[in-house]
Amino acid sequence: VQLQASGGGTVEAGGSLRLSCVASGRAFGSYVMGWFRQAPGKRREFVATINRSGYRKDYADSVKGRFTISRDNTKNTVYLQMNNLEPDDTAVYYCAADFAARVAVVTTVSEYDFWGQGTQVTVSS
Repeated sequence: VQLQASGGGTVEAGGSLRLSCVASGRAFGSYVMGWFRQAPGKRREFVATINRSGYRKDYADSVKGRFTISRDNTKNTVYLQMNNLEPDDTAVYYCAADFAARVAVVTTVSEYDFWGQGTQVTVSS
């Protein structure tokens, strides 16, 4: 499967962005999807994940209440709505797909099978 992320940009603190990730290839509905981010000099970290049907979600503590993950299996797309952005949210954001997940949601980088190319999010103070 190929993943194409988009929607990044530069916003002021308190602003919003909506990231999209379109998947091509095998049946999108068979993948657990996740969003991760990586800031300069830091390790890639978990942001949000959603199960195959879209009813189960999990978030990093740092984004709970501000970010919302969703998916539209008819459009092969997963979204990340980011509100009340903070300068610490500045990073490259990656979407990822896990085909072999045996649990509803996956928060570990190493468990994911496919990755998008990343989209830059910059939040100015």
